[in-house]
Amino acid sequence: MNHLPLIIKREYLNKVRNKSFIVMTFVSPLIMVALISVVAYLAQLNNDKKRTISILDESGLLTEVFTNTDNTTYNYLNGISLEKAKTFVKEEEHYGLLYVGRGDLDEVAASVSFYSEDSPSLTIISGLEGKIEQKLRELKLISNGLDQQKIEDSRANISINQESFDGQKSSKIDNIFKLAFGGIAGYLLFMFIIIYGNMIMRSVIEEKTSRIIEVIISSVKPIQLMMGKIVGTSLAGVTQFAIWIILLGILTTIVSLVFGIDLMAAQGQQQEFIQTAMESPRIENEINLAVQSFQNLPLANLIIAFLLFFIGGYLLYSSLYAAVGAAVDNETDTQQFMLPILMPLILAVYVGVFTVIDDPHGTVSTVFSFIPFTSPVVMLMRIPFGVPLWQQLISLLLLVGTFVVTVWFAAKIYRVGILMYGKKPTYKEIFKWLKY
Repeated sequence: MNHLPLIIKREYLNKVRNKSFIVMTFVSPLIMVALISVVAYLAQLNNDKKRTISILDESGLLTEVFTNTDNTTYNYLNGISLEKAKTFVKEEEHYGLLYVGRGDLDEVAASVSFYSEDSPSLTIISGLEGKIEQKLRELKLISNGLDQQKIEDSRANISINQESFDGQKSSKIDNIFKLAFGGIAGYLLFMFIIIYGNMIMRSVIEEKTSRIIEVIISSVKPIQLMMGKIVGTSLAGVTQFAIWIILLGILTTIVSLVFGIDLMAAQGQQQEFIQTAMESPRIENEINLAVQSFQNLPLANLIIAFLLFFIGGYLLYSSLYAAVGAAVDNETDTQQFMLPILMPLILAVYVGVFTVIDDPHGTVSTVFSFIPFTSPVVMLMRIPFGVPLWQQLISLLLLVGTFVVTVWFAAKIYRVGILMYGKKPTYKEIFKWLKY
């Protein structure tokens, strides 16, 4: 009799009814939103802070450089000495004093100083330096008899148009979207395997040490029990992820509406930079290209491939985790077996990050996208760049075939290991179990 559906149901209900599972399912989003809210609130406080910067310009060259913003007010001081200016700024509790000495352009550039009670913000100092540099550059060009406007008009911005021989247009932004999808997909698979693979392993160890497994194995085939644990735990993990996404969306909305905290708050100087950049025609063109690039992505292929390779990769590694759990009596003994399992997964991430990005259709990327233990990550990172369907199918078939073989070997280890107690197995003994 096929007991697999009953085992899946038992494992699923056992996981979702576990107190620690329930607590972490609902507490984790709360902790995450709380941390993000605190950071956003502190950033918002920093954005709302009003600063007054006094300027003593003895050169008279920077009188029209600084303009007031929503958070920063520039107060020009005239007819007083530097010492009196320092005293005035301290008494008025201004943010700081920007001093520009007398002299020619080269001397002025070397005489700029900023005085403050505390260490000034790096963003503020960088902003002041940028404005002063731009003004002095313009003045030097004028003093050398050069027309600033003509120099600006002579600048050429190059953006190479990319187009395949079939006439399909693309851009650099296309690659950004492709890399983002591949990176996120690979990272999700990596984290899912680590989190829920360990959960499967611990579940096997718990049942083995409590001797419950001896009762279960008398009426259930080891391979059915192992597959039931893998599928049941996977469904519990999917349930937990779905709840996390829903709760994060709800909690984010509540925090934004009730407490008035902008969770996407940026620094004041960054907001000014973004606002200025958005007014540029070039930036507007880049935004249009980004929208077009997103529309050009093979979304149907990406979604289907993500689901298939994600499931295949997870099942492949989960079977290995279950076999390790059956071979040992406690989590401490699992360490010697974990490295051979994690190494291909870590290698896949490194190959994906350092090779696929540089050459998605190169020999290294292509080879590792066919190796079953690395293909779930590497192939997912290659697909956005346009992988032929036949390569995807071959890679998927190799992954499924390897999973079937791995499950068969893992079941043999599982069958013997779950009844072994009190002895730490070696690789040699595990190899013997495969012959039973």
